[in-house]
Amino acid sequence: MRVAIHQPQFMPWLGYLDKIDRADVFVVLDSVQFKKNEWQNRNRIRTATGWQWVTVPVHHNFGQAIQDVRINNTMDWQRAHLRALAMHYGRAPYVTQFLPELTTIYNTSWDCLSDLAVAMLRWLMSAFGMTTPIEFSSKMTLRDERTERLIDICHTLGATTYVAGAGGKAYMDLESFDAAGVVVEFQDFQHPVYPQCYEPFISGMGAIDVLMMCGDEAGQRLREGRKV
Repeated sequence: MRVAIHQPQFMPWLGYLDKIDRADVFVVLDSVQFKKNEWQNRNRIRTATGWQWVTVPVHHNFGQAIQDVRINNTMDWQRAHLRALAMHYGRAPYVTQFLPELTTIYNTSWDCLSDLAVAMLRWLMSAFGMTTPIEFSSKMTLRDERTERLIDICHTLGATTYVAGAGGKAYMDLESFDAAGVVVEFQDFQHPVYPQCYEPFISGMGAIDVLMMCGDEAGQRLREGRKV
């Protein structure tokens, strides 16, 4: 069995979904420290001038686990996001299919950041035709060191292969994985090119970008970035 593991991200990009699509089980790594100004509470959408952030404002303390981070609902972030999406994807071929579904998610009352991120992820997975089961690291007993934590997750789920991002080569102790009987398979994702609302093409947008432009072919577009 192959497992992929990653911190929850808000409106993640195609490479994140590719990792999930390669795995038999995906684990949301919600028990690790929240990192400000990364991808856990924001992502990018395409605009006429390039791209812009869509950010979920949060209350957090240094060292706080992602699962404990609360959304700052004193700010009208939902309305701002929906306004930006309607403005920049107003002429996208599939906006009438997907914007109402996104609006339903945004109009739900959210308190916990990870709950929102996972709800958005489940919706994206469904839209891309993915059925990979989701588990949560916060429900498991794990060691704290990074490599040991990943190995513990694999053993907890009975996984024999860990699907790692390319950046994992910089910090993972591969000898420990080998000793634990877990094969490490590194992701090699090449971002596909597809029509966008604006030229020239810019890679790395939130995955809703390809949904708005490609509709039911979004999953096919995603898998074009897979070498094997």
